[in-house]
Amino acid sequence: MTFRQLFCRETCTYTYLLGDAGQAVLIDSVDTHADRDAGLVRDLGLDLVAAIETHVHADHITGAWRLRGHFPNLKTVALRRCCNGADVCLDDRGVYRFGGIALEARATPGHTSGCCSWVDHANGRAFTGDALLIRGCGRTDFQDGDAALLYESVWQNILSLPESTLLYPGHDYHGRTVTTVAEERAHNPRLGGGRDVATFTRIMSELRLDPPARIAVAVPANLRGGSPT
Repeated sequence: MTFRQLFCRETCTYTYLLGDAGQAVLIDSVDTHADRDAGLVRDLGLDLVAAIETHVHADHITGAWRLRGHFPNLKTVALRRCCNGADVCLDDRGVYRFGGIALEARATPGHTSGCCSWVDHANGRAFTGDALLIRGCGRTDFQDGDAALLYESVWQNILSLPESTLLYPGHDYHGRTVTTVAEERAHNPRLGGGRDVATFTRIMSELRLDPPARIAVAVPANLRGGSPT
């Protein structure tokens, strides 16, 4: 079994490479690193069968379209509510299988209306995109964001997993790489430590964040699967 956590320094985005039995997937690929990632897949003797998304990104363009140039049979995979022409569209709690790995799609809306976390139950890990970050969470002030919905979906579909579950986020801006359900339940300053939905909603409403620098370019491109036209 293969696992790699890859990094885009420009946007502090994590891309995850999972491989098993000769097949591999990338979760949240980045267009500017598609050649790097394709090269790693080949070095490891794997065939990239899927590019999986956690949501429609506002800060970078998916690498799916460029990766298909390296792996023509690659499929794009997303939650049905944000499928945007993906080859494989899964309902909530649907499962995508490759090699001997099964990834369960769990709808975790709130950061955007179509956010999805991917859970690998057999290996005790989940890939949470921007819904839940290490000691944080995704913003809720654009792309149909909803703070109350994010609180509910994170607690029902991520923090309800076993306490030892490893959580791998879509970004980190402080050099951290992984957390656990137990840590975030106890220490997340927005969602954890017994904070209720009213407190969380207030915290999110008081954030004053600039829009992502590439939102005007990234969102339309990601609605096309990363294609330039």
